[in-house]
Amino acid sequence: MNFKHLYYFWVTAKAGGIMRAGEQLHTTPQTLSGQIKLLEEWLGRKLFQKNGRQLELTEDGRLALDYAEKIFTLGAELEAAVRQSHGGKRVLDFRVGVADSVAKSVAYRLLEPALAVPEPVKLICSEGKFADLLAQLALHRLDLVIADEPLSRRISVKAFNHPLGQSTISFFCAPGLKRRLQGEFPRCLNGMPMLLQGAAASVRQQFEGWLVRHQLHPLIIGEFDDVALMKAFGREGSGIFMAPFVLEAETIEQFGVELIGRSDELVEEFYAISVERRVTHPCVVAITDAARGQLFVTP
Repeated sequence: MNFKHLYYFWVTAKAGGIMRAGEQLHTTPQTLSGQIKLLEEWLGRKLFQKNGRQLELTEDGRLALDYAEKIFTLGAELEAAVRQSHGGKRVLDFRVGVADSVAKSVAYRLLEPALAVPEPVKLICSEGKFADLLAQLALHRLDLVIADEPLSRRISVKAFNHPLGQSTISFFCAPGLKRRLQGEFPRCLNGMPMLLQGAAASVRQQFEGWLVRHQLHPLIIGEFDDVALMKAFGREGSGIFMAPFVLEAETIEQFGVELIGRSDELVEEFYAISVERRVTHPCVVAITDAARGQLFVTP
């Protein structure tokens, strides 16, 4: 058996389609389809069938996927077992994906305890869209995904949510802009320039509902996927912006802005998502314990 063909089949089955699998494997759909067809010819069985525009596994395909899952899981374990040692101890590679909607300062605070475990650790951290990171997790290319939303049951990835904690939301602006505010918070937001996280951020939908409930009408002048860039604009007085309470002191010190108010109706939640139902990985244990016991506190 050509295991490259089997691997392409496995990735396609996990990704849910040729196009998405091709993006993950950095190959064309035509090449991918050809490789899977060769595997089907070798097995003498169809592994996929079309259902409208969807690609579904056949009964033989489901059986092949089960074996492929075991084969490549064992391959990952083999790789870990023979990985380079350091100082007579095995270096533990810890591969983490951070959703791009999570503030970098929060990600750092969450991940820092992983470097304090007793055994040597090499942290390999990548950033990306939540759905793409989940696909990498399903392929065992990541040990953990840090996100500001839980894994939905609608996503066909066998993984588990481990809640880390939550933080209420604080509002900030530059001192010059603060002097222009009129009235108490949150009424002072009316008519004032506002900088928002991008649409993918979990707090964004909450914020829009919060505005409706309180009949608030700020002037939205910018939306940012990069939270650090949003804060940089806020530092220069371009608009009011939000950040988790857990970063309140750091935000004030780093960007020279002032607190104008807090809302306990807006809550940003953080999750560690892994293929483990019961957390045993020492780095994940360190992260969850530190987050739940030290990082997330209420104002």
